[in-house]
Amino acid sequence: MKVDWLIIGSGFTGATLAERIATQLGQKVLVVDKRDHIGGNSYDCFDEHGILIHKYGSHTFHTNSDMVWNYLSQFTQWRPYFHEVRTVIDGKMVPVPFNLNSLHVLFPKNFAEKLEELLIQHFGFGVKVPILKLREAASGELSFLADYIYQNVFYKYTLKHWELDPEQLDRSVTGRVPVIISRDNRYFQDKYQGLPKHGYTRMFNRMLGHPNIKLMLNTDYREVMNQIKYKRMIYTGPIDEYFNYVHGTLPYRTLQFEFETLDQEYHQEVGTVNYPFEYDYTRVLEQKHLTGQISSKTTISYVYPQKYEPGVNEPYYPIPRNENRELYKLYQAEADKIKDKVLFAGRLADYRYYNMDQAVARALTLFKSEIGLKS
Repeated sequence: MKVDWLIIGSGFTGATLAERIATQLGQKVLVVDKRDHIGGNSYDCFDEHGILIHKYGSHTFHTNSDMVWNYLSQFTQWRPYFHEVRTVIDGKMVPVPFNLNSLHVLFPKNFAEKLEELLIQHFGFGVKVPILKLREAASGELSFLADYIYQNVFYKYTLKHWELDPEQLDRSVTGRVPVIISRDNRYFQDKYQGLPKHGYTRMFNRMLGHPNIKLMLNTDYREVMNQIKYKRMIYTGPIDEYFNYVHGTLPYRTLQFEFETLDQEYHQEVGTVNYPFEYDYTRVLEQKHLTGQISSKTTISYVYPQKYEPGVNEPYYPIPRNENRELYKLYQAEADKIKDKVLFAGRLADYRYYNMDQAVARALTLFKSEIGLKS
């Protein structure tokens, strides 16, 4: 087989670049994925009970980027949806990110009102405050609150998810879920929020449906390299794996999902409920809240964080720590040596904790800066 581009991986990064190259440059692309489906971790499908599930965890699309939203809107209509999350503290369902409503769920009325007043006086209304910053800046009763939120919302959950204390991670991790001094229960506050109306897989099918794009699924690209002639490659997998771990293994965290279908319309009040203290799983997901599907049954999934082991499970989250970034830089230097032949992009190839919209933005920017003008 002869193509202009060989793209490894069919998630947001690979699909976006394949679509741009095929439609904007008129060049031929082969997309190879070791899984038996397209879409990477955003893949969704109907289970045996007819419930549309996200196989690798709930995916709510959100972005402030007009460029990203308008680009994907070529391939899907959107179902508007504002994601809400609860965390279980002392048996109570508490909104997260922690906000003023959370105060009133947990504390007596007078004390909650006092804490609310102190937060607004100290930080202002509508402000997002990273938990570590709140702990550093707080005093008196706000210091009690900061420690309470840290221990009950962040510390235990972070320890279960990462097997690390929050202080051992880059502050971008704790900054992803700040304390919000408002009554907004939405998990995200982005300009655009929703889900592809007919599912992510349908959207990916449209992105990859151009005649210039061929797919090869359930295939390790290394097993077919000798059968394919190509001019350049785009690699979206783990960068350390590409270079055969010459500098050692980059650490990742991974997840295991256990699905259960229940004979009831809904199991929980929102799409995601976190369990920082109880059980071995970190959260329970119920995607019917996201999809709006009507059914007398519902399928939930229990999410168990695990250590990533190459060849045993799939890498999900790069672990953002300084020493890991230094190791990644060694692989980045290797990638720079072959950038005329191979481009690296995506969460695993860049070793960056991208959201979905950030992966699309990265791909669109890469196309514009490195591919569209040079091909």
